[in-house]
Amino acid sequence: MSDVETPPNNSAGEHRQFVHFSFYALDPVFRRLPAIEQEAARAELQNAIEDAGERFPIRAYTMHGVRADADFMLWKVSERLEDFRELGTAVMSTAMGGYLRTPYAYLSMTKRSQYVKGEGRSMHKRGQIVWNPDSRYLLIYPMVKTRDWYQLSKPARQGIMNEHIATGHQFPTVKINTTYSFGIDDQEFVVAFETDHVGDFLDLMMALRETEASRYTERDTPIFTCMSCSVEEALRSLGGAAIGAMEPA
Repeated sequence: MSDVETPPNNSAGEHRQFVHFSFYALDPVFRRLPAIEQEAARAELQNAIEDAGERFPIRAYTMHGVRADADFMLWKVSERLEDFRELGTAVMSTAMGGYLRTPYAYLSMTKRSQYVKGEGRSMHKRGQIVWNPDSRYLLIYPMVKTRDWYQLSKPARQGIMNEHIATGHQFPTVKINTTYSFGIDDQEFVVAFETDHVGDFLDLMMALRETEASRYTERDTPIFTCMSCSVEEALRSLGGAAIGAMEPA
């Protein structure tokens, strides 16, 4: 974490963190560069990301070959919003940054759920993200509820959410993390699920469609299926001449 003293980010005394999901897409022109230039550019970008990772937590994921509009993603958590800006500048200041674009980016914050008592199976504890370091996959999407949802009484919403939560508990291999974006980004929530079994997540989503809470979902796309990896692996998953050049004969 940064040595810079962070002022309180809410008046309720609840400790919260900023959370950012940045998705990157690589221009195919990069793969036509000389192999030695590609290798140097990858190393420079890897160093920039890993240097930032010494100050605040960063996890890397690849979706290259799975989605057409994004190749890799960085999931970042910090008490300082400025950390995300500084890393974004560092990434785009590298040689490889000139070939990257950011088709999607989601900003949110941790916050205790008003519908769940205790920590439950959520990955954030006391306002802090708690990752499963061994989880293979991350399924993530932004979500917006209808305005009708917020006009329901608190007891009515609690009853609907009790059914929703009970359905989720039927799938213990899927861990949910919900972060909040009200007023700080276009969506209301960013929902991320860690699992080793993508099929279990598919079954969970089908089951949730049958709950009453589903009636009040206005938008829950795009949905990204991400594979956990190191920063180096994420960059090498993009392919290119430098990768082929390093393969054994």
